[in-house]
Amino acid sequence: MNKEIIIDAADGTGSFMGYLALPESGGGPAVIAIQEIFGVNCGMRQICDDLAAKGYVALCPDLFWRQEPGIQITDKSQKGWDKAFELYQGFDVDKGIEDIAASLACLHEMSEVTGKVGAVGYCLGGLLAYLTSARTNVDAGVSFYGVGLETKLGEAANISTPLLMHMAEEDSFVDKATQATIHSALDLRTQITIHDYASVDHAFARPDGVNLNEGAAKLANERTSAFFKEHLG
Repeated sequence: MNKEIIIDAADGTGSFMGYLALPESGGGPAVIAIQEIFGVNCGMRQICDDLAAKGYVALCPDLFWRQEPGIQITDKSQKGWDKAFELYQGFDVDKGIEDIAASLACLHEMSEVTGKVGAVGYCLGGLLAYLTSARTNVDAGVSFYGVGLETKLGEAANISTPLLMHMAEEDSFVDKATQATIHSALDLRTQITIHDYASVDHAFARPDGVNLNEGAAKLANERTSAFFKEHLG
């Protein structure tokens, strides 16, 4: 079952939509799926549906609501990319993490959530998943090809729960020097595991995306599934 729910912002400024997908069993551990720069679109909804099929309560909150609620765009047109970058440039990361924390609190209050709560994020969401691990009480996090991680490496000291990271070696938004900087800062932290994927570009795991690489996506998704099974149950 899937539906849209309303989540109250912690700062009292309003409320925002979240796409919720429930497993056939009706409940279980939960995962918050953190959007890319394209909003709560078909790809993010598919990711939630896939998580629900694996037995998780999955929630994807609308993190662009403070600029423009209800954004659902794709990577298949220049108009879509232009709109996505406009929203990305106007996005307040700190408020985004506050909204993720409110979404996590919403999950904890649901009777359907009967276990731990994890987070998985993609692109912008990859950065936010990393920061969610650093700033919230999430039990485990997964970051796919996060953008801007190099500006927040100091926050790794606050990560005490398991974090899995997937990096594209040919990422057109994260050059190899930046990837090396990320590895240098994070590789020795035992709670963080980084996997690199050769010969793939940014967003290699985006469902139906222009850079989808089915082999790399399958491997990354299998690693993610095993990670959540181990740490969320």
